[in-house]
Amino acid sequence: MDYHTFSVENADRLEDAAARYRHCSAEELVWALAPGADDAVVDLGSGTGFYTDDVAPHVGRVHAVDVQEGMHDRYRAKGVPENVSLVLSDTDPLPFDDDAIDAVYTTNTFHELPRGAVTESARVLRPGGRFVVADWSAEGRGERGPPLDQRHTADSAGTILAGADFSVEFEAVRPETFLLVGVAGE
Repeated sequence: MDYHTFSVENADRLEDAAARYRHCSAEELVWALAPGADDAVVDLGSGTGFYTDDVAPHVGRVHAVDVQEGMHDRYRAKGVPENVSLVLSDTDPLPFDDDAIDAVYTTNTFHELPRGAVTESARVLRPGGRFVVADWSAEGRGERGPPLDQRHTADSAGTILAGADFSVEFEAVRPETFLLVGVAGE
């Protein structure tokens, strides 16, 4: 599978609430994260901060990680909440200490991440921390999102998580997307 990034030139599409929430609502994402008020959370592939803004009111700190400064520029232009730090970084390695993070999530970007991002997420998560994946499904029709050959199935994503010592505690498969909640090993 080839890894890529979403074009900054198309970043306005990342702010289309009707389209984004059709596949993963803010409430569903927060439920899947099960955050505590003081939690430190990482948004992998945060882009313009669309979902970061939904999570920020429920946690102590969100680290919005993206590999493109242009995405952070777009986020700065719309306003970044005080408890959000913008982190320009690859996902392998992640710039966080071992066991320092309470939850990691990726929304519609799992297909863009190298497998090392999952291993790195396991390293930075505290034991019992959650790794939430909401992404486009390879079993979808491909009417929106990346080409089908660049996507995972829920099963293949679950296998990747299991290979990094996550246990999948929740799985939902929809016509175009899936949602997984993995829990880091003890």
